[in-house]
Amino acid sequence: MDAVTLLTITVLAVFVGFEVVSKVTSKLHTPLMSGANAIHGIILVGAIIVAGQTQDAALLVVALIAVVLATANLVGGFVVTDRMLEMFGGRKSTKGGEAK
Repeated sequence: MDAVTLLTITVLAVFVGFEVVSKVTSKLHTPLMSGANAIHGIILVGAIIVAGQTQDAALLVVALIAVVLATANLVGGFVVTDRMLEMFGGRKSTKGGEAK
């Protein structure tokens, strides 16, 4: 594929992704984030495989950058999901058994 076709696909994917995610209610963000974390895990595995099998130095640099960015994205997704789940959780009880 030529560069114009790849750029067109990327721009269309960004617009479609924005429209789909912006219409999601706040109650569905946690399952959406969980699905996104699974996809980011697959991307991380793919980046590690590419980094481990490449012989070209330039491709190795790009693959290692991809591993770092995918790791940051995966960890950040889990942190955000954990914070969102805490918002939906019940109140914690104190030692006396009474809720705050």
